[in-house]
Amino acid sequence: MPATRIKEHMEVIGADGVHVGTVDHVEGARIKLTKKDSGEGSHKGHHHYISTSLVAEVEGNKVRLSANADVAVMFEEEASGK
Repeated sequence: MPATRIKEHMEVIGADGVHVGTVDHVEGARIKLTKKDSGEGSHKGHHHYISTSLVAEVEGNKVRLSANADVAVMFEEEASGK
């Protein structure tokens, strides 16, 4: 699945259809999610990343992952200092 098909503001959903985040943009082999989807507590206000290797397909305005949402968020990488 070419990462070039992933565009800003697309919704990222797990294989189970649950919202994971919103695409800010693609950086190399990672999808950077918007800060508004960063969660609570110490994660609030930080960008998070998901590897494009987890993308199963792009359909319409949605990026569907190969993992369920609760599993996909465990693979997120927090951006340090950004």
